[in-house]
Amino acid sequence: MREQPGTVFVVDDDEAVRGSMKLLLKTLGLPAQAFASAQEFLATFDTGRSGCLVLDIRMPGMSGLELQEELNARGAMLPIIFITGHGDVPMAVEAMQRGAMDFLQKPFRDQDLLDRITKALEKDRAGRELLGNRERIRARIADLTPREREVMALVTQGKANKVIAADLDLSQRTVEIHRAHVMEKMGANSLAHLVRMGIEADQETPPRR
Repeated sequence: MREQPGTVFVVDDDEAVRGSMKLLLKTLGLPAQAFASAQEFLATFDTGRSGCLVLDIRMPGMSGLELQEELNARGAMLPIIFITGHGDVPMAVEAMQRGAMDFLQKPFRDQDLLDRITKALEKDRAGRELLGNRERIRARIADLTPREREVMALVTQGKANKVIAADLDLSQRTVEIHRAHVMEKMGANSLAHLVRMGIEADQETPPRR
């Protein structure tokens, strides 16, 4: 039986952008749902849903960064692709440090968006598969450097980069680099995904019968 593709969730306050993205995704046979605000998306979102999120970084009410923070708090694993304006690149970099997968600057080509969505859906599928394999998670943790393991432990406790830097007597920039390496080596889609992998790795493996 063929596996159903994940849903592409689009959150953007621009109706024209939502409409064009839904049409584009429909032509490729990808399930898509569009929302005009972060609040509207959260009202119906189930953290167990697979797929990816295409998210406008700057919106009235709850911003894209605030939605990302809320999803991390809820334990959502969805890879996030941020859509940004020219002046929003520093915010997008911050979003990447918090676990976002990628960002695209407006205006962008349809193909660039589709390439990122394809990668995000694959990353989501692989990430969910990995959660069920404790030994593979432990092997990835073992491949981290001692400093990266320290950073991972503090990140998964919810500590901010600034606090981790003070705790480990490092510069904030060094912590950001270690954090990015941890996300990449672990194959984490989001901070919440990294936390769940850490919990999975800490659980006892039942003895084989």
